[in-house]
Amino acid sequence: MTLSAASILLYFGAVGILWATPGPVWVAITARALTGGFASAWPLAFGVTLGDLLWPLVAIFGLTWILDQWGSFMTVMRYVAAAIFIIMGWLLIRHAGQPISTDGRLTRPGRWAGFLAGVAAILGNPKAILFYMGVLPGFFDLRHVTAPDIAVIAAVSMTVPLAGNLFVAALVGQARGLLKSPRALWRMNVAAGALLISVGVVIGAVKM
Repeated sequence: MTLSAASILLYFGAVGILWATPGPVWVAITARALTGGFASAWPLAFGVTLGDLLWPLVAIFGLTWILDQWGSFMTVMRYVAAAIFIIMGWLLIRHAGQPISTDGRLTRPGRWAGFLAGVAAILGNPKAILFYMGVLPGFFDLRHVTAPDIAVIAAVSMTVPLAGNLFVAALVGQARGLLKSPRALWRMNVAAGALLISVGVVIGAVKM
């Protein structure tokens, strides 16, 4: 294995920050936990893990070539992601009083439905796309990684978000009685919307 312990630890922390940034996965986890508790949300968390495995593999096995050929690719992706975050935040604030459970695509009962919702949430998650396609090559020299290196990168990419998502699912599942209160839900949505807008502004303003 060519990866150093320091680079792995740094990547571990970066993945944790990625997970802690509000996005579609948080919305999906919260929606299912509010409507069905932890039992409804954990399959979604494992569905998200599939995407968390896919994106770093895409970066390792081909994305560096795209970045070499088209230098402005990441700039375009950065502004697209920023716009998506800002729009999501505005929509969340605009519909702050609307119960999350009204989105049937996220709350459809069944473990398989939850798993598929998780896959869809991570594959369409702009912050994950931006992170793995733009930031991952900055942590490791992807041209020289070995099979054990790839296994470690994939393991970190999957386990950190999975642990966080299961924690959120359990926490929201326990507190869903409070969060179903219209006033509490409005406050939560407004706060989340403001965070999304803030993340979008930071992504658009800061050069990576």
